[in-house]
Amino acid sequence: MKNYILILHCLFFLLFLSPNYAFQKESNLKILTWNIQDLGRTKDDSEIHFIAEILKDYDLVAIQEIVAKDPAGAKAVTRIADELNRLGSKWDYSISNPTQSSSSNIRERYAYLWKTSKIKLKKEASLDTELASVIEREPYIGMFETKNGNVFYAINMHARTYNKHPEMEISKFKKYPERLKSNNIIILGDFNLNEKHSVWNPLYKMGFNAAIKNIKTSMKRKCNKGKYMHKTVDNIFYNSEKAEKIDSGVIDFIKNCDNLLNARSISDHVPVYLEVKIN
Repeated sequence: MKNYILILHCLFFLLFLSPNYAFQKESNLKILTWNIQDLGRTKDDSEIHFIAEILKDYDLVAIQEIVAKDPAGAKAVTRIADELNRLGSKWDYSISNPTQSSSSNIRERYAYLWKTSKIKLKKEASLDTELASVIEREPYIGMFETKNGNVFYAINMHARTYNKHPEMEISKFKKYPERLKSNNIIILGDFNLNEKHSVWNPLYKMGFNAAIKNIKTSMKRKCNKGKYMHKTVDNIFYNSEKAEKIDSGVIDFIKNCDNLLNARSISDHVPVYLEVKIN
């Protein structure tokens, strides 16, 4: 009898006293960023399905390194969106124009994909043309609104390679709160340097945090003593005054050295994710 009463008390707490737990979990936003290497003609149907299976549990996805030389890159994003829609939830997407890069080898597209049940695109996403002359692949800015009316900006970025000093590009980010007239900003992508670099300090002083720390996100070409991860270059930066972190990490789809070659046919980066409550 005592056990029965205890169970009733627990059920009563979960249903009536727990402060909107289910609603709070539903209102959380799960964000993922992924540099999908050479996304275009190189991905067959099974690989597109594999990518969609990883993305399906997230609400907002930012993709970098989409082929811009021909329509194949944009078509690959459409194929991913179609596959996501077949997996259960309704998705929408936005693909950038090719970046205004000096070389066709550098030029890329970006993309956002999102669950329409969780957020909507407030206005058309666009490349940051103001930075096109100083950044090789100018960022892709999206303005989103959650179901409870909170508006935030996403800035999708693939910085120049580490030997070309990507910090010179990232140093421009400290102006975004002033330019966008908002502190509710999420900066995500492949930055080709880690979160410890001093270039991030101005944003840290404004209340921004890195979603992951000391976690490698790019792959080696070959395993070395059982290790297949290389550098920490991908991340998500969020303003802790506007977004409360619930969880974060990387999705290691490599698992072991025997699978490294197969994994690299998908990408040479792993996805990074962040779950937040947007305030």
